Amino acid sequence: MAKLNINGKVVEVDVEEDTPLLWVIREHVGLTGTKYGCGVAQCGACTVHLDGVATRSCALPLSAVTEENRIVTIEGLGAETPHPVQQVWAELDVAQCGYCQVGMIMAASSLLAQNPSPSDDDIRAEITNICRCGTYPRVLAGVKLAAERMTNRG
Repeated sequence: MAKLNINGKVVEVDVEEDTPLLWVIREHVGLTGTKYGCGVAQCGACTVHLDGVATRSCALPLSAVTEENRIVTIEGLGAETPHPVQQVWAELDVAQCGYCQVGMIMAASSLLAQNPSPSDDDIRAEITNICRCGTYPRVLAGVKLAAERMTNRG
């Protein structure tokens, strides 16, 4: 049995320690917002926050996470009030098909928590998620607008 702190709640799971965190979250905890994309930590669809840092959960074994680590999924990001990145994503219609956008939102919100005023180059360097629809210009605009709003509400 392993205990995990997911979205502020401690949950117990009985799974093999080499099970990727993605599958623990989706199949054993029942939080299906985090998506499977590539399985090798390249595309970013599976991005969650691990202690505030954007982390690709498809290649992270359960054994690498303890109850002391704080895991936040898309369900926890805007649980009480939509996160500014979520608000901007909807307002600017950033998503096209939407499959990768959960990971994009998680990556963007982590970036803004660490760097409240990122440059275009900072955004491109930190958000390496893959979007097959090519919404990168809208992602860039969304991150910049969310950063502006987060800074101004300060």
